[in-house]
Amino acid sequence: MKTNKELIKETNNTLDELIGMLESITPAQFNQVPFEGSWTAGQLAQHLTLADSGFPALATGPVSDTARVPDQMVAPIAESFLNFEIKFESPDFIRPEMRDYDKDEMIRGLKKIKADIASAIGDSDLTKTCMAFAFPVLGNLTRYEAANFVIIHTTRHIHQLKNIYNALNKK
Repeated sequence: MKTNKELIKETNNTLDELIGMLESITPAQFNQVPFEGSWTAGQLAQHLTLADSGFPALATGPVSDTARVPDQMVAPIAESFLNFEIKFESPDFIRPEMRDYDKDEMIRGLKKIKADIASAIGDSDLTKTCMAFAFPVLGNLTRYEAANFVIIHTTRHIHQLKNIYNALNKK
């Protein structure tokens, strides 16, 4: 298992990569549908805002002792979410609506979420199981697994954002 400091660094690096890619998309492209069946860059940013903003409350909320290896779910999460052949359907509570999103506002929000996640990880006991929310299919995750979920899920969408960027720029 990574240390808290290593986990914060990996989370920051992942979110910095996402933010950098979003910054490379022009405001005119931000809400443009790049190809049929795709979200816009704005929708993708909103989806990650909705998904990642819940981590601080989850990590600082009620926890219990963990009766299994505290990083047990990391590999299965990575196997599923980093398999880009699998298409997932977003749960309703983190599905972005089809509307125009303000690029600068979304980037500011993601930067705040990045800071909030680092603060929530802090020096907390990563082996504790978060009880405030059970993930669809996965159930209750440890703080360590939930932080890794943020990293892995964001990495999946960075891959998607690269496809969006390339389609918008015909590369």
